[in-house]
Amino acid sequence: MSVSQQDKIISALHTLPLIDIEAEAAKRIEFLQQCLNTAGVKTLVLGLSGGVDSTTAGKLAQLACDQLNQIHNTNDYRFIAVRLPYGVQADEADAQQALEFIQPSQRVTVNIEAMVKGLDLGAQELVQELSLDAHTVDFARGNNKARARMSAQYYVGSLLNGLVIGTDHAAEAITGFFTKHGDGACDIAPLFGLNKRQVRSIAAYLGAPENLVKKVPTADLEEQNPQQADEDSLGLSYDQIDDYLEGKVIDVNAQEQLEQRYRQTEHKRQGPVTLYCQWDT
Repeated sequence: MSVSQQDKIISALHTLPLIDIEAEAAKRIEFLQQCLNTAGVKTLVLGLSGGVDSTTAGKLAQLACDQLNQIHNTNDYRFIAVRLPYGVQADEADAQQALEFIQPSQRVTVNIEAMVKGLDLGAQELVQELSLDAHTVDFARGNNKARARMSAQYYVGSLLNGLVIGTDHAAEAITGFFTKHGDGACDIAPLFGLNKRQVRSIAAYLGAPENLVKKVPTADLEEQNPQQADEDSLGLSYDQIDDYLEGKVIDVNAQEQLEQRYRQTEHKRQGPVTLYCQWDT
C-alpha cells in the first residue's frame, strides 16, 4: 500500500491527531531543561511578540527555569524575554500582557528600527538602479525585520551565554510561513510537532489570557499591509491546515495548495543544499 503525501508530511512534521495537553506541556518543559543541561548553560532567550506562539513558548521556558531553580536550590537558571519592536508596535498592549502572564526572569527591549533602516539605506542604490516597485521593497524589508529580530536575540544570547528559542510549529512548518534565517532560526524549537490549535490548547492550559489564546495570528512585517492576518496571506485557514495535519480530509483545492506550498518551501526546512545533500522533492 503506497503512502500518501499527507501521511509523509505528517510523519516528517511529527504531528498527532490528538494530544494529552498536560503531558505534552510537561514533556516540552522537560525538553527545554534537557537542552540547557546538555549545552551546559543556564539561560534561555526568546523574542516576545504578544502572539499565542511566543506566549506559549515563553511560559514553557519560564516554567523550565523555575523548576530547575527549585530542584537545585538556586536562582541561576533564567528566561530572558526580549521585546523587539520596530519603532512603536501596534499591539504593544498584547506584548505587555504576555510579559505579565509569563513573569520572565528578565525583560530586555531592543528596537530594531535603526538596524532595518540601516539596511534600507545600504541597499538604496540597488533599489533605484533596478527600479524595484514599492511592494517588492516592502516585502524584502519585512523579511529583514524578522532577521534583525533574530540577530538581536542571538546578540542577547551571546552576551548572556544563553540558548535562543524559536516558535516554529507544524502549521508554520508545512506552509513555510516563516522567514529563513529569521524567525525560522533558533537553537531550540519547543513547539515543533504541534499544530496551531494544539498550541492554543497548551496556552489555555498554562493559564494564558483568553484574548491572547484566541488572538488572530499576524506576522505584521509589511508596512503596506500592517497587521495582515496570516490566513489572508496564506489563502488558507489554520483550521484547514490543522485538520490536514491531523490526518483529516479537507477541501481538495486547499489540500493541493497546502502540498504545493510544502514542496516549494522545502529549502526553508533544510540546511544549505550541497552536491551531496539536496532537497527532497
